[in-house]
Amino acid sequence: MKTELFSISKFFTENIFRIPDYQRGYSWTEKQLKDFWGDIEQLENDKYHYTGVLTLEEVPIEQYGKWEDDSWIIQSKRYQPYYLVDGQQRITTIIILIQIIIEQLREEDCVNYMDRNEIKKKYIYETKGKSILKSYLFGYEKDNPSYEYLKTIIYSDSSDIHLPQEKTIYTNNLLFAKKYFSEKVKSHKLPELENIYEKITQRFLFNIYIISTDIDVCVAFETMNNRGKPLTHLELLKNRLIYLSTKYDVDISEKEKLRISINESWKSIYYYLGINSERVLDDDVFLLTHFFLYFGNIIPNFDDHEINKFWYYERDNRYQELLLDVIFNAKRLRGDATEEEYEFLHNKYPLTIDHIYNYVKDIKESVSIFANTCSPYLSNYDNDEKIGLERIYRLSGYRLSYFLVSLFRLKQNGFSFGETLKKVEKILFIHTIKGYVKDFNNISFNHLTFKYLQRETSPKQLEAELDEYITKLTQKVSTQSLISRLTHGNSYYDWKGIKYFLFEYEQELQSQSKTNRSKLKWEDFYKENFYYDYKSIEHIYPQKVQDKYWKERFNNFSVPERNILKNSLGNLLPISIAKNSSLKNKGFTQKKDNHKNKAGYIYGCYSEIEVAQNNEWTAKEIRERGVKLLDFMEKRWGINIGNREHKINLLKLNFIP
Repeated sequence: MKTELFSISKFFTENIFRIPDYQRGYSWTEKQLKDFWGDIEQLENDKYHYTGVLTLEEVPIEQYGKWEDDSWIIQSKRYQPYYLVDGQQRITTIIILIQIIIEQLREEDCVNYMDRNEIKKKYIYETKGKSILKSYLFGYEKDNPSYEYLKTIIYSDSSDIHLPQEKTIYTNNLLFAKKYFSEKVKSHKLPELENIYEKITQRFLFNIYIISTDIDVCVAFETMNNRGKPLTHLELLKNRLIYLSTKYDVDISEKEKLRISINESWKSIYYYLGINSERVLDDDVFLLTHFFLYFGNIIPNFDDHEINKFWYYERDNRYQELLLDVIFNAKRLRGDATEEEYEFLHNKYPLTIDHIYNYVKDIKESVSIFANTCSPYLSNYDNDEKIGLERIYRLSGYRLSYFLVSLFRLKQNGFSFGETLKKVEKILFIHTIKGYVKDFNNISFNHLTFKYLQRETSPKQLEAELDEYITKLTQKVSTQSLISRLTHGNSYYDWKGIKYFLFEYEQELQSQSKTNRSKLKWEDFYKENFYYDYKSIEHIYPQKVQDKYWKERFNNFSVPERNILKNSLGNLLPISIAKNSSLKNKGFTQKKDNHKNKAGYIYGCYSEIEVAQNNEWTAKEIRERGVKLLDFMEKRWGINIGNREHKINLLKLNFIP
């Protein structure tokens, strides 16, 4: 390998760069962008910043010979084509920032004695004289969805294709980076822009390594230390499969077909994982889901405890180790795997080119189903299925994704899983109530999944098993006994399912409204992400009593009674608009209608508006709203809680006169 210290200005001198197909796309998010911007701001004048290592591979003629738009600049101007093996995140970030500076400049402006057209020619693209040919100096290969996105959205150039702009997780990251830096520099004057430009092009320095031809580039890429954000296992798997595709002793056309199939599958994967920009799906969750379904017959000999370990992927990398260290390990091709590993895999999963091809096709088919079950309102499922899937997602996140994907993977045309999903949601909800009741046995969704995939059970038999479990769930311990556990420590606020329950009540009020317009988004309500002091569930009668209003109405109760009232179900309210901390402790009149900033309950979600209809908020209002919410629980989930007296006892509010 040869090495030299380069600035970006030198790096882009008579070179052209492409990101190879085994590389991931642009993965930097706000955390890495903040660090990068901090590096720029902290770099003192006349100082240099060492930015890391860039690893390049010379592109062979059989590859760049296919680059129709670039052959002229390589052959006539002698530009050297390179694959950027490692460092693309940093280079992409710098190029995005350079493009933003270009867009900020006026026609007559110059930075570093270069106008915007000269900067564009240096870093973005060159045009072949007066012809229509244009060569981009940095970018992706043409079959990558990020190629057109970088050209049109980031470089603000036109496209020759008429197809809709394809979006993926990676293109979402590109757009976020452009918006992030645009916001940073929008108020900068020309001298400040020039200072930033000079820092990133002249004083950010890199070591350059060019990989020699006797080193396997896929292996090198996999073992490199990536700055900023490590490769996900899904990204590593793509690289591993491409590497394996080069090792088979078959006709080159077969190798090429497999490589194309891998690339096309991963395009689909990242398209579907990023299809919902408000709920971008996790690489590793999808990979784990597919592992569970595709290699499921590795696991059935384990008990449920062992199987559940696979789902704690943050703490246990067992499935990842199986995929990369055992199943798709090159030593199986070389014939030097251990006897145990051969015995484990030889019959079921021989590592043939056909096996990899089938695996790649299967993972492509699975990702759309995975995305649809996680973001059902973007799917073509029927309305009952969409509602059921969304509710299950709110209750359990991705924990049942393997079960849900198995359902919809074998779905027959015209059949609805609406009733099945209702039963699953009911089980999950009751489990949030039951806490640690010893007599309950968790239903084995693992077992149900395997039986269903192996067609040992029909959809109707599956529903019957769910019904049987619900019966056991509600009969072994009385419903009243269950719900009494919610007040463990006299606090409904600590109930695991409180947010889901209040959100479902909000949905019920929304369905009764004339507008039917959503006023509370689950993502905001669940994450509490408005402001640092924002809590999405408010105690109407506040936890810290300062205002005279509350003292007059509650001081006749004992301290333990007041604490029960504060954390009682009827006193807990979902909040759709961030309230100033001081307002939360004000009296009820000010809480429900604050004219200054329109943050009162009457401007909020349906639950807030309902509470705002009360003239007063006393212990009686807390009790009555609590009974009303238990009435809703009884009706919504079909569970018998009892009469009004039972409900008041469950609320522990029988001390109210």
